[in-house]
Amino acid sequence: MKLKNNSYKKELKLVSQLIKNEIVDEKIIQQLYDYIFKSSGKQLRPLLSLIASSPDKRKTRKRLKIAAIIELLHTATLVHDDVVDESPTRRGIDTINKNWTNSHGVLIGDFIYSKAFMLMIGLSDMEILDELSKATNDISKGELIQLGLIGKKDVSIHDLIKVSYFKTGRLFEASAKCGAILAKKDNKTYINNLSNFSKYLGIAFQIKDDMLDYSLNAKQLGKPTLQDLSEGKITYPFYFALKNSNIKDKKFLLSILGSKKHYKNSKIIEKIELLGGIKQTEELLKSYIAKSVSFAKKIDNEQIREEMLNLTQFSYNRTK
Repeated sequence: MKLKNNSYKKELKLVSQLIKNEIVDEKIIQQLYDYIFKSSGKQLRPLLSLIASSPDKRKTRKRLKIAAIIELLHTATLVHDDVVDESPTRRGIDTINKNWTNSHGVLIGDFIYSKAFMLMIGLSDMEILDELSKATNDISKGELIQLGLIGKKDVSIHDLIKVSYFKTGRLFEASAKCGAILAKKDNKTYINNLSNFSKYLGIAFQIKDDMLDYSLNAKQLGKPTLQDLSEGKITYPFYFALKNSNIKDKKFLLSILGSKKHYKNSKIIEKIELLGGIKQTEELLKSYIAKSVSFAKKIDNEQIREEMLNLTQFSYNRTK
């Protein structure tokens, strides 16, 4: 991911260092913690916070701390997700639940959450603490809503958007909002534009994730393909394909939803594509990218505006 201002890359390294500097007396906790943070992901959420808070460089220590909190919260949700989904790999390496046990995954996820909240208290800012705690609650809400949809055949587009917002868009939104509050607490327009930009970018990011799940390149993705389908989760490509299908195709699609039978991935992906699932998902993706861009263009600060527009291009074009 290319950034207009390379100073953000340096700051992200400092954020990673802040997270990795955690020293724990208990060997097993240190072992699990180091394993999780030995590789960094895209770090989009802490990046959004750093960009949003950049107008006030006098608060660099707090800026880095907020970014670290956000990355900790995000990582904890991923560790818990892997347990719920029984995922064997994440970012190309074995998950905690694969290498150790589900119990290890749940408990180290809880440990990371607690570290995030300890850092939050140190900020001494009730408005930021309120936003981050609400976002954490909403992420859990999204996971529970999605669990409730598993196996349902009458999932609506509204259901899918709601899950995308709570699971992904909500932390994107909180990341930028907290950064904006830190830098310009009294500038409601600045805070609202960045919050809305990031909310729609997060939803777009999840839509793209669902598209990439219907890909044959598991190695590049760093996780198994068609995982949502095998878990019985209807996501955008499947939803649109099902909507466009005739009786015969609908019967086939519903028979593979959550099925433990072995089907050729290439055959399933071909069917989803033929029924317009990928194309219509891409159209939906474009519409949320456009919503995000519309708020980015309202940001007065040119440097921040350009960075955010750059992130929309990355989110649309990414291949993993």
